[in-house]
Amino acid sequence: MGKKHGNRYRSDSEKVPSGPVSIVEAVGVLKQFNGTKFDQTVELVVWLGIDPKQADQAIRGATSLPNGIGKTRRVVAFCSDDDAQVALDAGAIEAGADDLIAKVQKGWTDFDVAIATGAMMRNVSRLGRILGPAGKMPSPKAGTVVDDVASAVKEYAAGKIKFRNDDGGNIHAPVGKISFEPEKLVENIETFLSQLKAMKPASSKGTYIKKACLSATMSPAIELNI
Repeated sequence: MGKKHGNRYRSDSEKVPSGPVSIVEAVGVLKQFNGTKFDQTVELVVWLGIDPKQADQAIRGATSLPNGIGKTRRVVAFCSDDDAQVALDAGAIEAGADDLIAKVQKGWTDFDVAIATGAMMRNVSRLGRILGPAGKMPSPKAGTVVDDVASAVKEYAAGKIKFRNDDGGNIHAPVGKISFEPEKLVENIETFLSQLKAMKPASSKGTYIKKACLSATMSPAIELNI
């Protein structure tokens, strides 16, 4: 049985263009949707022409959007005890080595992003079963295994986003809040798409970006003409 949508969603659906539109137009339509009392997150979903089963075609990374995403993130840092205070001063909610690893092993995962120094990864690797399924395992490819702990903590706490393709070849990424000025949303979307285009795998043939849609937390999606 299909999901039933409320009157607001149905009303918003009537405003959705019948075909793909420019990023500027899509943001303009999206800004007409905000009938809710909370500041909805704007999400970009991109369907890529990759084979998700091929390791050399996997897309994953991290980026700081020029206007942020309107949300601070809870960051933990797996680092030497000497670096722990530096990480905490930079905005980490927890930082350290063995004690933090033990806390996570007991099931604590109340954070958004985990970063680690390269030297700590041998010990952090034992957390793979806990952090891996949650998408929180530090990884060089995702940009969360770092040398400069303080800078990484500041970037992720300020809203630096991690992204990776799912099993269907889709990328989901928050690109701001619906309260953002239109030009700031447009700039964030264009920046993210540019980075994604630059990451096209050499082994990916045919159309790389097949489809892209923009939506808010509680809105219908608008297809982009890119």
